[in-house]
Amino acid sequence: MPPGEPAVQARGVHKFYGSHHVLRGIDLEVRRGEVIVVLGPSGSGKSTFLRCLNHLEAIERGSIRVCGELVGYRETPRGLVELRDAEVAHARRRIGMVFQQFNLFPHLTALGNITAGPLHVLREGREAAAAEARRLLALVGLPEKAEAYPTQLSGGQQQRVAIARALAMRPEVMLFDEPTSALDPEMISEVLEVMTTLSRQGMTMVVVTHEMGFARAVANRVVLVDGGRVVEDTAPGDFFTNPKNERTRAFLDKILH
Repeated sequence: MPPGEPAVQARGVHKFYGSHHVLRGIDLEVRRGEVIVVLGPSGSGKSTFLRCLNHLEAIERGSIRVCGELVGYRETPRGLVELRDAEVAHARRRIGMVFQQFNLFPHLTALGNITAGPLHVLREGREAAAAEARRLLALVGLPEKAEAYPTQLSGGQQQRVAIARALAMRPEVMLFDEPTSALDPEMISEVLEVMTTLSRQGMTMVVVTHEMGFARAVANRVVLVDGGRVVEDTAPGDFFTNPKNERTRAFLDKILH
């Protein structure tokens, strides 16, 4: 898909948990190569929306497309029908996700964690998968940690291995759900540095974070989600210095002062 083509298209996305209406008609388009930072108060729906993008959460209304293909559903004459788990898993290969908690396999080394998907899902050869894993470990600044187990790594190192593991599946879009929130302050910068490198390489990224410096420096657009709705969607300069929405101004006053 050429640069500038829509990589993610969310249209009128609604999500309920019982009677709780979490997402209330979210519209968002992310073009290939863009970095979108999603901000919002706790409970606003931003992490739920991210999980909907790769169908970890099913949506009740609306549609989500990644690289032109519906996520989690197929179109029929009677409307949308949810895909079977195996079909969802196949479609999800296009989307990498990095969570707050690193979710590494504790019994596998860093190399083993990164090669697990390519070996068992993509059916790559062991030698090729290992070579790519070593390349990715170098990319995230951990070339010497191939044989280390998660318990032998710091939180920041584990998160960088988790990023490498997601990249090993060759995703077209990367989702980051508050990737630094579980880290000590001195480890945050090493993870953000890797994410900045990915952005410079043209990776399409949707990032839920509280790191305002990253949003200012790296994002193409900053989106504020509040009450399950997008209330602001603009360039970082305008978002931080000239927001259009009163809710955005109140949010920035609270977090920047």
